[in-house]
Amino acid sequence: MADTTTTIAQPPYTYDIVGSFLRPASLKEARADFAAGKLSRTALAMQEDLAIADLVAKEKAAGLRAVTDGEFRRAMWHLDFLEALEGVERVDTKNWSVEFKGPKPKGAQLRFTGKVDFPADHPFLDAFARLQHIAAGYSTKLTIPAPSMLHLIPCVRGKATYQPIERYQDEDALSRDIALAYQHAIRAFYDLGCRYLQFDDTSWGELCDAGKRAAYQEQGIDLEALQQRYVDTINLALEAKPADMTITTHVCRGNFRSTWFSSGGYEPVAPYLFQANYDGFFLEYDSDRSGDFAPLAQAQKYGRTVVLGLVTSKFPELEREEDVIARIREAAQYVPLERLRLSTQCGFSSTEEGNNLTEEEQWAKIALVRRVAQQVWGE
Repeated sequence: MADTTTTIAQPPYTYDIVGSFLRPASLKEARADFAAGKLSRTALAMQEDLAIADLVAKEKAAGLRAVTDGEFRRAMWHLDFLEALEGVERVDTKNWSVEFKGPKPKGAQLRFTGKVDFPADHPFLDAFARLQHIAAGYSTKLTIPAPSMLHLIPCVRGKATYQPIERYQDEDALSRDIALAYQHAIRAFYDLGCRYLQFDDTSWGELCDAGKRAAYQEQGIDLEALQQRYVDTINLALEAKPADMTITTHVCRGNFRSTWFSSGGYEPVAPYLFQANYDGFFLEYDSDRSGDFAPLAQAQKYGRTVVLGLVTSKFPELEREEDVIARIREAAQYVPLERLRLSTQCGFSSTEEGNNLTEEEQWAKIALVRRVAQQVWGE
């Protein structure tokens, strides 16, 4: 029996998604042909449009309240966005910037070459406009990496080799420019019709991990100051959010071919994380690596909405509905049910390689999330 029949009119919805979906074989082939010089960028865009149109039809059929493009135009959930900013350059490296517990992504790092800003021709603008056209009036959701990621990758993960340019000798200047760049991005996406935007963020996931915290402290990083810097940067960026726009965040512990790079509960970050003025927090709770629900007391303190990632996107085995419902009830001891939501723990394909499950198994996970939400919230 559902606890409430109140309809959630604004996102995040009672059953929601993080954003990425498994790429179909036809799209992987097209992107490989483009990389090999066998396909033009225009032809690739057409193939992407076809794949996204098929995905959007499936998302609508699954009953999702807002659809995404599955991140089908990206190789990675974050670098494609960040390296296209003004004053940012990607550098290929031997190793990835963090150590995954299994297969490793291709190595990459970021560096600053000038003033950071959001350009008027950022490729994500065209990508979102194309999604809007394909969705044909249906609600859409856009995902981009959080502002904190643009500091974390070069300045924290890459601290040993980071060389600040003259403008950013003062890290406060860097943080302010990042926040203002994101303000420009928010306004630009809003002007294209975006009303549901999500900042994906592994920085908080890393700062949940005791091992990573110790390693960063050994490098002389003040973790309390770092967390406050990230909250302040995020909140300055969010000052640009119009009243009728929803901006959420997803806190991730790594998602590459069903593996991960961080563990640990939310206790170390909760006093800072929930100060961020997001409209919802997508939190991973699909395994014991995420700890218990006690840190959600901090979410309650700030009146935050929490989307519980109780259904894993990493593995095909389907969770038992009664187990998921029981965990929602447990979380409701800390945050009222009317401010809880449900989703998968992460996307299904944070990089173009995708997680280790089939498309059929992917949609079974989405269907499970919806069934449970309908039982708990009555919609």
